Amino acid sequence: MSPKIRVLLADDHPALRMGLRVLLDRASDIEVVGEADDGDAVLTLIETLRPDVVVLDCQLPGRDGVSVASEIRRRGGVVRVLALSAYDDDRYLAGMWAAGAVGYLLKNEAPGQIVSAVRAAAERQGLWSAAQMARVTRWQAEVVQLRESLTEREREVLRLVAEGLSNKEIAQTLNITVRTTDFHVSNILRKLSVISRVEAAVWAKAHL
Repeated sequence: MSPKIRVLLADDHPALRMGLRVLLDRASDIEVVGEADDGDAVLTLIETLRPDVVVLDCQLPGRDGVSVASEIRRRGGVVRVLALSAYDDDRYLAGMWAAGAVGYLLKNEAPGQIVSAVRAAAERQGLWSAAQMARVTRWQAEVVQLRESLTEREREVLRLVAEGLSNKEIAQTLNITVRTTDFHVSNILRKLSVISRVEAAVWAKAHL
């Protein structure tokens, strides 16, 4: 008899985890071996439980799903990541693809589709559809275009914003005036189509 597919569930909503556990445990060839409600716990449990598949939410407290998937890929090993998200969002889609996830499903998928995806993930089958790959390619092209729209100085300023420096601290670091720094930050927010430094910092950490 073949060993069961060992699955780790990673989501910060207990009711959803319970529903997924019930769904997957009904399958005779699948066993849910653990649950995690934040990104750091996922990485710890992978080391202790050695699952075959991690069903990973994109939004988790602490490390988000994309960051977790990227770290799993960096560490190597045999665990496969299956993204399961409430958001049909190109940013998450492209992030999970780049991080090495074998597929990206929405939480409103038919239960049978989720079970089949877990089995396919365990067999190392790619689950990315042509439509999803087209969206990933388009998103990546837009990121390159945005990056190239920033001047070298704006990229320097943005990196420092991402490090948490204030405009005054950035001005001191780059030996420019605070007014010039304000001007650069304003231009960065406009070019990235974001309204806050936090959003700009998130973009920078992902794409610079």
